Amino acid sequence: MLEKPAESLTTGPDEAGVVNHKTHGPSKESSPSTDTERDLAEVLAGVVCVEQVSVDSNFFDDLGANSLVMTQFCARVRKRPDLPPVSIKDIYRHPTIRSLATAVTDTHVENGVTATPAHVSSPGPEFPEAGPPAGTLKYTFCGVLQFLLFLGYSFIASILTAHGYAWISDGSNVTDIYLRSVVFGGVGFIGMCAFPIAAKWILIGRWKERDFPVWGLTYLRFWTVKVLLHANPMVFFVGNPLYVLYLRALGARIGAGVTILSRNVPVCTDLLTIGAGTVIRKESFFLCYRAHAGRIQTGPVTLGRNVLIGEKTVLDIATSMGDGAQLGHTSSLHSGQAVPSDQRWHGSPAQRTELDYVRVPPAGCGTLRRVGFGLATVGQLFLLIVPLAVGGLYMLLAELPALNDRLQSGTSGLFSSELYADALIVSGVLFFGFVFLGVVFLFTVPRLLNLLIKPGKVYPLYGIHYSTHRVIARLTNVKFFKWLFGDSSYIVHYLRGLGYDLSRVEQTGSNFGTEVQHETPYLCSVGSGTMIADGLSIVNADFSSTSFRVSRASIGRHNFLGNNIAYPSGAKTGDNCLLATKVMVPLDGEVREGVGLLGSPCFEIPRSVERDLRFDHMRTGDELRRNLAAKNRFNIRSMMLFLLVRWLFFFILTVIALADVELYGSFGYAAIAAFLVLSLVLTPLYFVLVERAIVAFRGLQPQLCSIYDPYFWWHERLWKVPDEYLNIFNGTPFKNVIWRLLGVRIGSRVFDDGCYLTERMLTTIGNDCTLNAGSKIQCHSQEDGTFKSDRSTIGDGCTIGVGSHVHYGVTMGDGSVLAPDAFLMKGEEVPQHARWSGNPATQTRDAPGRPPALARQG
Repeated sequence: MLEKPAESLTTGPDEAGVVNHKTHGPSKESSPSTDTERDLAEVLAGVVCVEQVSVDSNFFDDLGANSLVMTQFCARVRKRPDLPPVSIKDIYRHPTIRSLATAVTDTHVENGVTATPAHVSSPGPEFPEAGPPAGTLKYTFCGVLQFLLFLGYSFIASILTAHGYAWISDGSNVTDIYLRSVVFGGVGFIGMCAFPIAAKWILIGRWKERDFPVWGLTYLRFWTVKVLLHANPMVFFVGNPLYVLYLRALGARIGAGVTILSRNVPVCTDLLTIGAGTVIRKESFFLCYRAHAGRIQTGPVTLGRNVLIGEKTVLDIATSMGDGAQLGHTSSLHSGQAVPSDQRWHGSPAQRTELDYVRVPPAGCGTLRRVGFGLATVGQLFLLIVPLAVGGLYMLLAELPALNDRLQSGTSGLFSSELYADALIVSGVLFFGFVFLGVVFLFTVPRLLNLLIKPGKVYPLYGIHYSTHRVIARLTNVKFFKWLFGDSSYIVHYLRGLGYDLSRVEQTGSNFGTEVQHETPYLCSVGSGTMIADGLSIVNADFSSTSFRVSRASIGRHNFLGNNIAYPSGAKTGDNCLLATKVMVPLDGEVREGVGLLGSPCFEIPRSVERDLRFDHMRTGDELRRNLAAKNRFNIRSMMLFLLVRWLFFFILTVIALADVELYGSFGYAAIAAFLVLSLVLTPLYFVLVERAIVAFRGLQPQLCSIYDPYFWWHERLWKVPDEYLNIFNGTPFKNVIWRLLGVRIGSRVFDDGCYLTERMLTTIGNDCTLNAGSKIQCHSQEDGTFKSDRSTIGDGCTIGVGSHVHYGVTMGDGSVLAPDAFLMKGEEVPQHARWSGNPATQTRDAPGRPPALARQG
């Protein structure tokens, strides 16, 4: 339902700059003086569509170019074998032809190599030669076996569930039902935790360094263990000493006093070594495996004593850190990198720094405190949470016999109107009751709990203050309401209700996206006029192995924050800054103001590079008021639409569940198993239909428009379609089927271990590609008041590393590789079989520090 056409995406520079350059040609003093200058000027003139370019003209101020134009310039230079390679970082550091030619020529001479399209900035990962891709028959057979395993698991679960609930229902009163729920729930919980451990030791034994092809029988065993670990309830105990014990039971070598806050579960646990007193912050990847060129490669991750791993980090296989070492936020270690003891590193790939990332002093937190906290958690779990989750319904039915009679098997026919009326009442009361009461609860209860936590005070871990902090973080980071209110004016009111300090809001209608998280909302400050894209994580709590402290994190006025940013307290950024996607926000140096920051570690770029000023007139005065009112009306309709979509899905599941009760007397355990399988199949089909209906069963086209263009409002609706269900299908052929139904042009036998695609219909993925966990292909960018989208194409046999980010307008040639945690900027063209790494990503060549050879199998 395109309400208004938007201008097609263009990649040309600002018109004023080009006209100015055409009018004022290069003077004699600004003419090229070397062959390199002349050739670079010739290439740039072709990109910006002018006759000639002065070697002293600033790319951005004088020529009106932007980052997308200069990325295309870099790509054309790389295609010239007679020219030294140029990266986007070189462009920003040397923004004229003369300074750029001098810099890249000097670097080339120092490296002692002839001109080749390779840029070396740091040791790179090892990429073994790819083997032959798996055949379609093997790929299909693996999918069939995965589905059969799910069927078997569902049937066993249905038998145990049916017997357990039958035993609970025989309870004579509420007390008896509660005690039976404690027993059955406790046994069930222990069984769910123990089953993955047993499966790992039976199917795998000890993990070893090796590699094997995807879609084979070895991979099937690997996938089975991985799925069981991810579905394990122990994941909810991240940040608890019990989680460390669980990883030890899986074979990990973990010392005393280790604190793990990341929910990314390591799979090959025998290859994980963590020394005593180490802290791993949230959203860190240390999986001990990676996928490359259609093969799974396992390798060690070794961390010494008292190591700190920052937020949003990636540790590739064959990496290590010595005692007392630190890795800053938004950083990564590539395969073969080793951080010596007591050194501090940051960046992607990491490099040495003097900045101390341990910012909270220790506190008293001994073994007795950790044991007591673990025992208290077990008691709370077995005596409160599990009984309510397992036997809560039966306790309610015992108190309300009329409701019990209504839900008994055989009380109404499968096609009876009573069944649908019951489903309508139950789903409506539960869903809309959750929406209303949930908002009230989140605006009140966490505020009361926050009275126990004082900013700036150091508290020991595993006490009442730590428990309170964790409860506040979990409650106020509920995704449903951010999904509901995000990308609209109403997210501002919701965040204020949670506790954000938003000063005097300059409402834009897109101040925040749908994905923003924090440690505590009561110490988050965002300045007036600031706009924030999806993926912001406000890091306003610091941890050591024994203590934690919360402190205020303040984002300045008139900032723009791109996607996937960790913003820590004490950040050295002020007003009017542009923080690019995946930037490492600085904690040292002077406060940056009026500049842009890009990369990890970050470097300065012009603040206006990422902006398109042609739509600024729509963001002021009466026109802004009219546009904002229209956007608000559209957003309200979107919110109502998706509440209806979510409720309808819940209603359908309720109908199936009540029908399952009706059929249980006739089909027994098979009815419960059928409910699980039907839910698994129905969920993607339902949300695929919703998404395709929103686009009227047509495709997306590249766009360049204002955020006040109705096209953008319509595009925002696509971001609200629920897609969490996709994670269930990671590592299976079924995810490729779902992507294809959603409009992705995807080839055969693609291995997707957890990649996320924002604009499915603008993404093309070739045959036999390998997409790693935590990676993202984003075919859009919102920069201040401008929205841009374009197609991205991933060629045959490409590999996208763990946690890497691919922007819009990108082309990756066949067989190319993007390293872990890399950021491939908009408009980049990666040559065939090239290997790129870094943030921003540049081409790399083999370097020292390679990991040991892997035992190749299969």
